[in-house]
Parts: sequence; structure tokens; C-alpha cells
Amino acid sequence: MAKEPNVNENSKDEQLEQYRVDDSGKSLTTNQGLKMAEDEFSLKAGERGPTLMEDFHFREKMTHFDHERIPERIVHARGYAAHGVFETYDSLEHLTKAKFLSEKGKKTPVFVRFSTVAGSKGSAETVRDIRGFATKFYTEEGNYDLVGNNVPVFFIQDAIKFPDFVHAVKPEPHNEMPQAASAHDTLWDFVINNQETAHTIMWLMSDRAIPRSFRMMDGFGVHAFRFVNAEGKSHFVKFNWKSTLGTHSLVWDEAQKIAGKDADFNRRDLYESIEQGDFPEWELGVQIVAEEDEHKFDFDLLDATKLWPQEEIPIQIVGKMTLNRNVDNVFAETEQVAFHPGHVVPGIDFSNDPLLQGRLFSYTDTQLLRLNGPNFHELPINRPVCPFHNNQRDGFGRQTINKGRVAYQKSSFTNSTPAPVSEAEGGYSHYQEKMEGRKVRARSESFKDHFSQATMFWNSMTKPEREHIIEAFSFELGKCQEMWIREGAVEMFANVNLEMAQAVAKNIGVAPPTSWGSDVTKTSPALSMENTVKSAATRKVGVLVGQDFNDVEVMKILEEFESKGVNYEVVSETQSKLSGKDGKELEVDHTFTTTDPVLYDAIYAVGGPDVSKKFAKEASRYIGEAFDHYKPIGATHDGQKWLQTAGIKGQPGVVATEDASNFANLFIEAIAAHRHWGRTIE
Repeated sequence: MAKEPNVNENSKDEQLEQYRVDDSGKSLTTNQGLKMAEDEFSLKAGERGPTLMEDFHFREKMTHFDHERIPERIVHARGYAAHGVFETYDSLEHLTKAKFLSEKGKKTPVFVRFSTVAGSKGSAETVRDIRGFATKFYTEEGNYDLVGNNVPVFFIQDAIKFPDFVHAVKPEPHNEMPQAASAHDTLWDFVINNQETAHTIMWLMSDRAIPRSFRMMDGFGVHAFRFVNAEGKSHFVKFNWKSTLGTHSLVWDEAQKIAGKDADFNRRDLYESIEQGDFPEWELGVQIVAEEDEHKFDFDLLDATKLWPQEEIPIQIVGKMTLNRNVDNVFAETEQVAFHPGHVVPGIDFSNDPLLQGRLFSYTDTQLLRLNGPNFHELPINRPVCPFHNNQRDGFGRQTINKGRVAYQKSSFTNSTPAPVSEAEGGYSHYQEKMEGRKVRARSESFKDHFSQATMFWNSMTKPEREHIIEAFSFELGKCQEMWIREGAVEMFANVNLEMAQAVAKNIGVAPPTSWGSDVTKTSPALSMENTVKSAATRKVGVLVGQDFNDVEVMKILEEFESKGVNYEVVSETQSKLSGKDGKELEVDHTFTTTDPVLYDAIYAVGGPDVSKKFAKEASRYIGEAFDHYKPIGATHDGQKWLQTAGIKGQPGVVATEDASNFANLFIEAIAAHRHWGRTIE
């Protein structure tokens, strides 16, 4: 048997190299390689005559253009991706025979795509929505796809209802509105008629649904899978990606404004971070439950609307993923990548989660349409780094040229077809689970508690997070035109928390519910975004500077930002270089019209001794907007007058001092806190 090649973190990049083409400086040719002398004019019968059918170059060029588009994904259409590497911390061979998890320090190339769910390919990225988090591991045993989201639960329990949910959340068919939004009647009609949605709706109404960036959100495999080791022992497993920067969000007003100021905000953040070497990182954690302990919890492990509280089932951190290279071509890589939860390797298997079981069919089925047939695995971004051999033939876009006369199994011709491989030699074998029962269309009684974990989620939130959830419900339901939908929703969510439902009812003009409520007192502190990593590293500060600024001290502050990994952009009235009072020059990145305060994590006001009225007005606007969004605000030198005028000195997260070295330390601490909820906003 031929020895399979070793796989390392560079192998996928090396494989892709043969497909990369740089057209710069090359001769123009047709797709057949024919050099062309003219590309500006079609072939005509006379200078003012009709175009001739003979013009093969025009036909080829136009035909290719006419067929450039492929169907966008039904869900997760708006996405962005990057390459990276996953490194295993310690061997997990006691749990799984998956080789990429069975050796300490082993590195595996990965490709990760982040996305929104509901919107079309051209929609904004900062909408309130679940975010997709799909990872393709190019392992030596084949591709393994971990296809999840940035929340650990889903709206429905059975895949047969997935088309219904998607139809409900998509723009309403009679007018194709609203785009990329769940604040409309059909979604909430679906919710009140399918109360299993309660838990995930709580996540959707929380700050998790408007993440600050792809880099600052966690990821979850959602379903219960199986680990199977070499001895055939099975454990249930859930996968968790934990951002090393912590989980952080936008505020709703900010998210809406960013959608207008920069609809590409999240992809730009990811792209620029990688380009400047601030490589995003996530640690992979697993939650493990022995098969014999499946029924020891007050929830069903196989119910996709339930999470596994990490206080009960701890997360074991097993490795780190680093994204370190942007794509070369968004269409060829990000759009043509084909994920599928059924792409597994030996040692990883499935549970009977009915939502997962449906996905195992649906993902392949949709790729057949999007990528024009069954050969999507041969596209460069989808090709495994290990060899693949089988008797499949033909079809649209076939790239492999198969030799030999046999395209079937079995055959008596010598060495005629690829032969099956035993499990001992690395062949995949499904876990032999004992199955009993009648063939029924039914749901387990253990799936019928729809509100306990939704209440646990509410119980685990801090006061600001609860206020944001109430505001989100009020916005979403306030957009519904039918009063009976609003009434039904507050009655439904009274089962989660009565006071919450009453507050929402008051805001949207319906009678508050007077009964129901919940007696669940269980909490999971890990669910609060306040209990996360807080760091100033990679945050972006807008620095407002005018001519003749105090260059010596300000330069020291900016140097301190750089030393702590804080990024900044200089904003001024024009894009001319700025000169300080001691002659030091500062490059301007943006004017007040080419950027906006919502695009920064913090604002630092420096000013200058003689700025214009327009500068002062814009600086006040930047500071006011940042203050209303609870962002850190710093001011030194001439910039302090705007804090005085705004009356915000002394408020939480507002830093003002003449001591440059002390200011930098205090302001960086404020940036690390992300938001300052204790402010009094008039």
C-alpha cells in the first residue's frame, strides 16, 4: 500500500499555489491561449456596421461574463473568510482516533468562513442576526468540517422545520422586505407558533447577535457529536471556539449606523487585522459526556435548542486556531468553499440529534445546485490535501482524468479499482449504536421543555444586558404590524420572565401579561458577556488632531498605544500632513467626512490651539456619539475643552489629564473595558 504524504500547516497553501495566477504584465489571450491584438472593439462589417457572429473573442468574453454568477447561498449568503492553522495542545487519543487531535503540537491547515444568516449577499454585516462560524480542517485523513454558529443553540429541534423557519425570517414574499432583518411579522408569527424557538430568540435579542467583529465572538458546533477512540469507546462531544480577545458587541444604535457608514465593517476588520499582523485566534474547547451518562441531566443532550452549561459539563481547551492569511480571490475561495457537517474523519461521528441528521442531507444537496453538480470537491479550495480515489466519474466541471477501464466495484481486473481500507488501517467505520423503536413521526418528551434554559439565560445576564434584551424585543416586536403577533409574543415570553415580558408589553402598546412567569433560578455565569477577556489589543482609536498640536507629548502617547497593541487612525479636517508646535509631522488617515465615530472603539481628542469652527463642531459630534455608545473617550491639551463643553468630565470611561504618561495608561485601561455602562446619559 502506497505511503500517504505527511500533512503540515503549509500543505494547503502549497497545493493552492498551482492554481494561483498573476496576470500583471502578461500578454492578453483568449481562454484557449490565443494572443489577441485588440480588446477594445468588437468585429464589425465596416466601422459603423453590425457586429459579426464571426467575432469569437467577443462571444467568449461576453459568454463568460453572462455566466459569472452562481446562486448565492439560501442562508449564510453574506460571508467572509481567511486561511489559518490549528495546533493541538495535547493528544486526545484517549477520546478520539482523529489524527489531527491525537498528537501534541500537530498543525493542521484550516479555512474559516464567517457569515450572517438571514441577509442576501449584498446586505449589511452589522445587522442583528446569528453569525455563521464554519471551519474546514485539511487533515491527512480527509477534510473535516465543523459547521457552526456564534451561539450554541438553534431555533428548531427537527430539520423538517428548517425550510419553514428560513421562509419566515427571510424578507416577506409579497414585498421582499425587510432585508437582513428579523423585525417583521412572519418571523414572530413563526416564533409564537413554534415555542421551541424561545431559547435561541433570547440569544438573538441579546448583545451576542451584534458582535463587535468576527474576531471578538465565540463559535459553537451547536450539535452533540461523538468522539470514538481506537478501542471503539464513544463519548458525546460538543465543540466550542473561544476567542482569545473575548466576546464583545456593538450597541444597537451603533450597529445600525455602521450599516450605513460601512456595510463591509466586519469583513474589513478581519481583512485589515490579518494584513497588519494582528492574527485572530480562537482556542478550541470540547465538552465531553460519557455515553452511559447521557440521561443524567435536566435537559436532553441531543436537543439543539439546549446548551450544555459549562458549569455542569466543563470545557476542556484542546488547541488553538490562528487565522494568518487572507484569501487571494473572494469568489474562488470564500464563495466556492463547500462546507458540510457530514465531512468527517475517523474518530468523529454523529448523534441522533434530528436537526443534525437533516443537515447531513441538506448541505450536499444545496452544493449540487450552487456549484453546478457533484464535482465541487475538485475546486481548489475544497480539495483535500490527502489523495482521493474512488469510482465516481464524469459530471459538470470534472477536472480529474481517470485512467483505466473499470469504473465500478467489484472487479476481477488486476489492480483495477481502489480497494476499501480496513478500520485498523484508517478506514472510516460508523459507530455501531444499538437502535430500537418503532418508526414514528414524533418527538421525545425530553425535548418538550422550551423555557427553562431561556430563563437560565435571562437569569445569567447583568443589568445592562437585560436592558438591551428588553430594548431588542421592543424594537423587533414594535416593527410588527399585527397587534395579535405582539400580544402572542409577550404572552409567550412571560414563560421566560414575567417582568421582562411586562416591560416589553408596555413599550409596544399591548396589555402586559399578569401571570405565568418562571420559577427557574438556575444561572450560568459563563453566558454573560461581562465575564470575558478584556484587552485593549487590536482596538482602533480615532485620534482628532489639528495643526500646531502638542507633538512631543502626543507622539509619546501614540507610541504607548503601539506598544500595547492599540491601533489608531489620525482624523483631521483635511488630509494634509499635520505639523506640531515643535515641528514633528503626523500623517492624516481620514478627514471627518471619510470616516465616522461609529467606526472606532474609542475617541482621543487632541485638537490644536487654533482649529476651525468646523473642526470643533465635528470633534464635539465624535465625542458625543462615542459617549452615547458608552465608548472610552480621552482628551489631552486643547482637546479637553470639548469634554468641558459637553459636561462629561468625570463620567465613567472619560479620561482627561495633562500628564501624558499617566493618561496613556489610564486611557488604555478604559479601552480594555470596551463599554462603560455606568454613564448618566441625558
